[in-house]
Amino acid sequence: MSETGSGPTEPENLRGKRPADNFVGEETALKIRGLFKEYRPGVAVLKGLDLDVDCRGVTAIIGPSGTGKSTLLRCINRLVEPTSGEIIFEGEDITKLSRAGLRRARRKIGMVFQEYNLVERLSVIENLLCGRLGYISPLKAWFRKFPSQDIDHAFELLDKVGLGDLAYQRADNLSGGQRQRVGIARALMQAPHILLADEPTSSLDPKTSVEIMELMARLAGDLDIPVIVNIHDVALGSRFAQRIIGMSEGNIVYDGLPSGLTDTHLKEIYGGEDWLQ
Repeated sequence: MSETGSGPTEPENLRGKRPADNFVGEETALKIRGLFKEYRPGVAVLKGLDLDVDCRGVTAIIGPSGTGKSTLLRCINRLVEPTSGEIIFEGEDITKLSRAGLRRARRKIGMVFQEYNLVERLSVIENLLCGRLGYISPLKAWFRKFPSQDIDHAFELLDKVGLGDLAYQRADNLSGGQRQRVGIARALMQAPHILLADEPTSSLDPKTSVEIMELMARLAGDLDIPVIVNIHDVALGSRFAQRIIGMSEGNIVYDGLPSGLTDTHLKEIYGGEDWLQ
């Protein structure tokens, strides 16, 4: 595997490791500076990461299990608390926000989970409307009193993800691919300004995995928002991403176009050579 994916020709001097600033366009959705995370004192999972993400396009993060990919994504919306560093999203440092400020910021950060995180006993349409809970009062949320425009939009999104005829099915009656489509639609119900996806295809068959990646890329493109996705399948990530970030042992060791990703880079990211055979 000398190259994966396709994309515009990259200047020779930018191939391989590449500073984050080389990837910043006129507008930047997210700036990460000096991000560290330790679950145990003295044992860093993230080791001072610097990263900029543009306001559109798909960025795929690849790397072996345990290298910090999920931790990085979950630090962005503070599902995991960073040990130190800055995460600047729309002019605010996420790491310094109060509880109320974080709730407001999370409205703009959509999240698609590996294990779907649906409310199994609720219907598909009710799961979608959970994406609007940050916009209504706790009392209205308790009684599931959503504005009519939110309900209309939920049905529109269900049609877009191909589940319009399953609106009143319970979530626990759905297949894995259907559940992930609900998860994507629920995240988009927030009207997010960025979409994070944590291993969204790891529990799915190859055909469904392609469909899910295509769906996320298309819908995020329609909304003109960036997507950051953790993914184990290098070929699948390269097919849909405009940018690949390769992580190894808590560090970024590749940051560039899919077309620039070579076997040498993959050996540095994953270690060894046997898996490439």
